[in-house]
Amino acid sequence: MRISITGKNIEISEYLSDLVNKKMLKLERYFPQDTVAQVTLSVERNRHIVEVTIPFPGGIIRGEEVTGDMYASIDNVIDKLEKQIIKHRTRLEKNLRLDALKTPEIIEGEELEDEYEPRIVKVKRFDMKPMTVEEAMLQLELLGHSFYVFTNAETNDINVIYQRRDGNFGLIEPE
Repeated sequence: MRISITGKNIEISEYLSDLVNKKMLKLERYFPQDTVAQVTLSVERNRHIVEVTIPFPGGIIRGEEVTGDMYASIDNVIDKLEKQIIKHRTRLEKNLRLDALKTPEIIEGEELEDEYEPRIVKVKRFDMKPMTVEEAMLQLELLGHSFYVFTNAETNDINVIYQRRDGNFGLIEPE
């Protein structure tokens, strides 16, 4: 596994880089060797944020942790990712064997200040290879987002799956 570390509002010291690499090696056994993990460390006020994104042939695993200490954030996000991988291991292995999904990029918005009017600040583009509703549910859970846009393999239409407040899922289909 190759690890790409970037920093926002923080200078990545050699010690911090070595620590992240050492911690990420814990997850290496779950992925093919050519997998590239993106680790973003950022500091906003007193919040230390660690975001890890691991795209692989079967989808994307993503975790984010915010604490008052960078080292705690790193430890927590690694634990969170490992729990996600273990929880979804059989479905992930099935996808890796079938090579069912192409790796999409993550759709994210950036936080806006209150003094600005809402506007589009970031545009993400990604390929949408057809997938089943079950595969889309898996991706939604792995990404940790509230919704996921995908091409339904059965209807070939664009659908949106979202997590409801009661813990169930909703599916939006065009008429």
